[in-house]
Amino acid sequence: MKEQYQSRLTALTNFLDTLDVDLAIVKEPKNVFYYTGFYSDPHERFMALVIDLKKQSQYLFVPSLDLEIAEGDSYVKRIVSISDEVNPYKVFKDTIGAEIKTIGLETKVISLFQQEQLHNSFQNFSYLNIGDFISSQRMRKTQEECNKVQKAIHVIEKVMEEGIKKVKEGMTEQELTAELEYLMRKFGAEGPSFSSIILSGAKAALPHGRPDSKTINRGDFLLIDMGVIVDGYCSDITRTFIMGEETAKQREIYDVVRKATQAGVEEAKAGIPIGQIDIAARNVIKEAGYGQYFNNRVGHGLGIDVHEEPSVHGNNDLIVERGNLFTVEPGIYIPGYGGVRIEENVYIDEDGHGKLLTSFPTELIRIG
Repeated sequence: MKEQYQSRLTALTNFLDTLDVDLAIVKEPKNVFYYTGFYSDPHERFMALVIDLKKQSQYLFVPSLDLEIAEGDSYVKRIVSISDEVNPYKVFKDTIGAEIKTIGLETKVISLFQQEQLHNSFQNFSYLNIGDFISSQRMRKTQEECNKVQKAIHVIEKVMEEGIKKVKEGMTEQELTAELEYLMRKFGAEGPSFSSIILSGAKAALPHGRPDSKTINRGDFLLIDMGVIVDGYCSDITRTFIMGEETAKQREIYDVVRKATQAGVEEAKAGIPIGQIDIAARNVIKEAGYGQYFNNRVGHGLGIDVHEEPSVHGNNDLIVERGNLFTVEPGIYIPGYGGVRIEENVYIDEDGHGKLLTSFPTELIRIG
């Protein structure tokens, strides 16, 4: 593991050298975890990995309450703790020094307040964005990272397998959500990787709807989209079930989505524009006459975050590379009627082939 963190930090430092910056501040907690092995959600407190190019030093600034965990988990061992009653930017300046002209920042995550505090500490500094490089680095996942995602997939598929046995006609979406999230913890997850999406009937037409007191009734589509975090890595899987017997139209919609998912997975390989994966899946839905009911991208990157680069949409000409790991999740969502989504997780292996990581059946499963 030490070699892994050193390799990541070396690649980042080499990139920073090309920018001619004095300092780089990595503040996004998942990025701090990526480079150090230490993870915490600092909330409003200051936490950052700082790479000082002038002194060739690396610092991890953490809230004092996280110091013990950081000392045990972090690859970067020069740790500066900050107590709640002090100004963290003064501690930062006192540690680094005032002679800073150019800073590398993740511009997507630095708030205006944080930028103002930096300006108060370092007069007339300029900044360059380093977030895009970090995102591109994280996109190329090692086999070890893939194995961690696979472990999270094994857990969520076990949750799915056991969870659908808990479904009873008349229970609410919230009740089923509680059962599923209990199983996540029972089977070893740190917790859900995102707010579970458990939707039934007409609500299944809401791609990011929220479970509520609606009851799950006979004849409903039951859409379950959920994932877990295991060892810092995420899974994300969706399956759609039918309560009782399906109608001919429900069967038709389900079969179209299943074919679309298969088409997207089969298209996935190194060397193609990633947009082709979206187009391959989308064309199946369009040709079946349901194109107007699929109006979002077909997938997203998956790893330390449940949503990360690359974005798998039709206009993305980014070339698929070995190490990319992403979802393929087309759907048909008909307002007032219901919807179907089937989601797989795919890894581009060292041979450039798309390796399917999810294994839960995609055949239509009837419940009750």
